[in-house]
Amino acid sequence: MSVPMLKIGAVLSTMAMVTNWMSQTLPSLVGLNNTISPAGTSQRIISALYPGPEEGWDVYSSVSDVEGKCVCTVVAPTQNHCSRDPRHRRLRQLTEHVQNVSQWMELLDLRTVRDLQYVRDAETKLRATETRVRTAHSNPHSLSTKGLQELRRSVSQLLLVRSVLAQYRDDVGVVVYLKEQVGNLSLALSELHDELGQYDYEELQHRVIVLQTRLQACMNKLGCGRLTGISNPITVRSSGSRFGSWMMDAMIPSSDNRVWSMDGYFKGRRVLEYRTLGDFTKGQNFVVHVLPHPWAGTGHVVYNGSLYYNKHQSNIIVQYHLRSRVVLLQRSLGGAGYNNTFPYSWGGLSDIDLMADETGLWAVYTTIPNGGNIVVSRLDPVTLEVIRSWDTGFPKRSAGESFMICGTLYVTNSHLAGAKIYFSYHTNSSTYEYTDIPFHNQYSHISMLDYNPRERALYTWNNGHQVLYNVTLFHVIQSFEDA
Repeated sequence: MSVPMLKIGAVLSTMAMVTNWMSQTLPSLVGLNNTISPAGTSQRIISALYPGPEEGWDVYSSVSDVEGKCVCTVVAPTQNHCSRDPRHRRLRQLTEHVQNVSQWMELLDLRTVRDLQYVRDAETKLRATETRVRTAHSNPHSLSTKGLQELRRSVSQLLLVRSVLAQYRDDVGVVVYLKEQVGNLSLALSELHDELGQYDYEELQHRVIVLQTRLQACMNKLGCGRLTGISNPITVRSSGSRFGSWMMDAMIPSSDNRVWSMDGYFKGRRVLEYRTLGDFTKGQNFVVHVLPHPWAGTGHVVYNGSLYYNKHQSNIIVQYHLRSRVVLLQRSLGGAGYNNTFPYSWGGLSDIDLMADETGLWAVYTTIPNGGNIVVSRLDPVTLEVIRSWDTGFPKRSAGESFMICGTLYVTNSHLAGAKIYFSYHTNSSTYEYTDIPFHNQYSHISMLDYNPRERALYTWNNGHQVLYNVTLFHVIQSFEDA
């Protein structure tokens, strides 16, 4: 039995190596859609998305050619997400097959060890019985009644060996079957290895590095875009109460992959910090921050390593540094209503909503002199002083939620089912327009809706569910020859 077991061990080892290699290398493959725009064209529509795991991709963006023009789309498979590759499915099937064969081999090995010991014990008894039978045959008078009974009992015990031998015959058939399966697995692995060997993965990896560099350069040139569509919701996790907020650092650029979660809207102090989005999804690897001052509402934002939030029963904005765990600054937002004076339609002490976009840090609120209409203020993230303010003219109590993208405020008409993006205000031109951009409010009660410019996605807290939405933006890109 040791030889087949060694073969299976070798197959399992090979499978583990191939699987690990594919999970690390295949995600680096890219697909190029070479659709070059006509010469002189400087306006292009580019969808900036943050796909969910089920879509199978990490990036939908643009790269530039040697002249600086965006000429193609890069789609990079999600790390460790090769389910679309038929070779990965084949590997998964082979892995399952190997596991089945391995289980059979383990069972067969255990049974063989047990039966072999039984046969060895029976062999000793058989020899003793054989000696007694020969003695009785040569001298019948030497066998007493008691001796005859013992001999019969020994023979009865030895008859049980027949069932063990029958099992051995069955196991021989199993061994032949397993031998065929091991041969088939080896052949399948060889064919898969030959197929994978057709690709020069070192060259592809080099191409990926070059494309990533060009991609980053092109992304730096992307002009701000106008919201044209919102995808179906992607539920990341279901946790916490009906109201709350969750976020990642909105600073561009940033390599900070931590996720923060703040459950509730009334006098909360506990902020959960997760190492990665994957940890947040699984609810593991987190630390707890206990804020020195409780928060009000759900309009919090993390920007450049600091948490900005509205202090309970005040219009004071608090800047809490997450690394050092200290409050860096507190400043009153002059004239801003608080304590459910001018909340969103759902209430929840949502008078002051802090947010960030590609252009910086913002506060959305209202004041009595503004008659309850939404005010948008650009804030200095260091001093929290108001740089400039705009009166949008839209009543805040009629808004479900709002978020900023590229200096434009987008407002929903409700926090309930059937909500849509109904109003937008452009701070760069101090103009507004009514829009009609629908999105699916899957869990029927949104208490937080924020845009993250790093990920180009909307983060929502929807009735105890943490949800992501991809956004589609219309971009006008200036090429080098247009500059």
